[in-house]
Amino acid sequence: MSHYQSPKDRAYVDALVNAASKEAAAFFNLKYTAERKDGVIPIKYRELMSVAVALTTQCAYCIESHIKNAVEAGATQEEIAETVFIAAALRAGGAVGNGLLAMRLFEEASNTNV
Repeated sequence: MSHYQSPKDRAYVDALVNAASKEAAAFFNLKYTAERKDGVIPIKYRELMSVAVALTTQCAYCIESHIKNAVEAGATQEEIAETVFIAAALRAGGAVGNGLLAMRLFEEASNTNV
């Protein structure tokens, strides 16, 4: 296999949705709610948040979709760039936070094995 993700994979949307229609409906309702234009948070900020999450979850389709939506909502290249680095910093911070857990678990494992 030369690659794992391809835009050609979009051909499977109907198969996925039809195989789990209730779950798909719930997902699309949640997606619609998150992307609605009448929320308190302006759409540009919703889309920048969506870009940040897409970057941290590493969903190529989400990145593509939310970058397009962000640009349509008026986001600038500079705002996208800042979003990239904010997402990167928070992702790194999450690793450090989990590192604290790792240190505690190491200490607990070391104490029980002594």
